[in-house]
Amino acid sequence: QITPDSLIYRTLLNYDPSPASNPLIIRNNPAVIPIECHYPRRENVSSSAIRPTWAPFSSTLSAEERLVFSLRLMNEDWTAERPFTGFQLGDVLNIQAEVATESHTPLRLFVDSCVAALSPGTDSSPHYAIIDHNGCLVDGRMDDTSSAFITPRPREDMLRFRIDVFRFAGDTRNLIYITCHLKVTPVDQAPDPLNKACSFNKARNIWSPVEGTRDICSCCEMGNCESPALSRRLGPLDRWPGRRFRRHDAKGKEAEADVVIGPVLLSRDPGAVGEQQEGGQGGAAAVAGVGTGLMYVVVGVGLAGAVLAAAV
Repeated sequence: QITPDSLIYRTLLNYDPSPASNPLIIRNNPAVIPIECHYPRRENVSSSAIRPTWAPFSSTLSAEERLVFSLRLMNEDWTAERPFTGFQLGDVLNIQAEVATESHTPLRLFVDSCVAALSPGTDSSPHYAIIDHNGCLVDGRMDDTSSAFITPRPREDMLRFRIDVFRFAGDTRNLIYITCHLKVTPVDQAPDPLNKACSFNKARNIWSPVEGTRDICSCCEMGNCESPALSRRLGPLDRWPGRRFRRHDAKGKEAEADVVIGPVLLSRDPGAVGEQQEGGQGGAAAVAGVGTGLMYVVVGVGLAGAVLAAAV
């Protein structure tokens, strides 16, 4: 309510007691408490301007719950997204991981793990580890690949990496889904063996970090980066094809999420490119339609309120 002198805000505080240890009984009565706040509409504005301060990282996460993690398949120069179709063996997948934040201290994004499979999630077989051991791009350790993180980062809340295209032997579907576990830390927290982005440098035969000291990557070769107390394996995901965005629920101290990109469709061989593309137009539209619809629903829940109307 607005009066000439005040802005009046009224609400109700509802108390609904939790069940007792025996769910058949209760020990307290519910209550409704009216609350009324009066704010003066006129105030002295000659004082110094208010300067907002960043809330602590953990308290902001708990209160705001506005982190949105995403994976995008990008074009060759990273200027725009590209379709999931038309790839051949020998091509490169440019993947961009990002976290959208609001009212947070600056955050640094890490890709903790990525697994390729024939369906979303990591519980299907076959599957192939691309990134493992808390940020080691293990696919780049193979002799016939150039997969690596892109250095330097465009921003602290964004991380890019390239993967040489592959397919699963003996499978006729010629597609892959990539499931990645993304997480963030405060930007002033130094990278460590559990929070890092490491690529294998074949020319120097060493593991190199995107940032931080080189010793944080020393565990990548043996794969012993996880401490038993903090070990966290990527669990099975709900089956949501094409979903590339997921809102973090802000439960717990760490901010992290599992995100899926795909399906990435591969041509069978160079001679079949025309056939694949001709028949793939409808498939590309179908994939884009599914992916876009789900993308807007999830992002609308998080940060992008402007696109909430685009729900499926």
